[in-house]
Amino acid sequence: MSDTSQSPKPALLEVGGLSKTFFARRIFGSSRPVVAVEDVQFAVHRGEAVALVGESGSGKSTIARILLRLEHPDCGRVLLDGQDVLALEPKRASLSYRRRVQMVFQDPFGSLNRTHDVAHHLVRPLLRHGRATKADVDDRAIDLLRTVGLEPAEEFISRRPYELSGGQRQRVAIARALAVDPDLLIADEPTSMLDVSIRMDILTLLTRLKTERRLAMLLITHDLASARYLADRVLVLFRGRIVEGGPTDELVESPAHPYTRALLASIADEGELGTSTDHVDSELEDEQSRGCPFAPRCPDAMDVCWKTDPSYRKLGARRVRCHLYPESGSDPSANADRKE
Repeated sequence: MSDTSQSPKPALLEVGGLSKTFFARRIFGSSRPVVAVEDVQFAVHRGEAVALVGESGSGKSTIARILLRLEHPDCGRVLLDGQDVLALEPKRASLSYRRRVQMVFQDPFGSLNRTHDVAHHLVRPLLRHGRATKADVDDRAIDLLRTVGLEPAEEFISRRPYELSGGQRQRVAIARALAVDPDLLIADEPTSMLDVSIRMDILTLLTRLKTERRLAMLLITHDLASARYLADRVLVLFRGRIVEGGPTDELVESPAHPYTRALLASIADEGELGTSTDHVDSELEDEQSRGCPFAPRCPDAMDVCWKTDPSYRKLGARRVRCHLYPESGSDPSANADRKE
């Protein structure tokens, strides 16, 4: 699925054919292959936020780790400004790539070193990546704290992480990522471990940074509400592949794939993503290899769903991988054979 923006400008990041399989060890017998990512394709433009949404185990974090060069894919391409970084830097990411692609981690308590003060976390990347000199590095660090809304910055600069609240720690983590002037910011569940009262503040900060700095953002989340607030486009992942993608408001207001509808329903019913889809026996899903992987859970499953894996179908500005929608040039009535 090539889910790109309508912008005529070339994308900052292009991912194509990305796949990754892990092997789960068994006490007895051979290892079992687990497909974490399967033929994932998408693009992110400058000044645009794209959200990868799905339940635990859908492949979101694996994609993030591949983009951060912490995991090597089995196949696929990662293009940054048109250059295939996997081909140019096959073994490890260059210092330049690490500067351009930065990460904000889920856990603000674990992502900062509690033995060092805030200044250490900001000064080190500024000097390592040549974004400041020893003469002006302290002033640059204070400016970064002001950028993320930590005032008075002169007081926060000398504090240690254990002296900060969760929201303040996450702001420091964001400031650390901004220190090297990145082009792409990957945010992995940046608000999930914060109090509900301050989650919106962090999302508002990220939205402002996206606009002011023309940052490209990739939001990894299980929360469609957060995705709707921050992201311009949403890509819904199920078992390692994109099943629906398109403009955020259109996708949330009128979800096409049954899995997307289930995610929205689970939020309304339980407040947690995926709770309404967890009742299916996992062994039944593992046995479903020929047809659509979502068929064991799907309330709209038809005979064809159990036999044939659907291809992507275009629905206006969206694309969806589902037999409920006809392929180009096919007869819509061909998909009327629902399985009771």
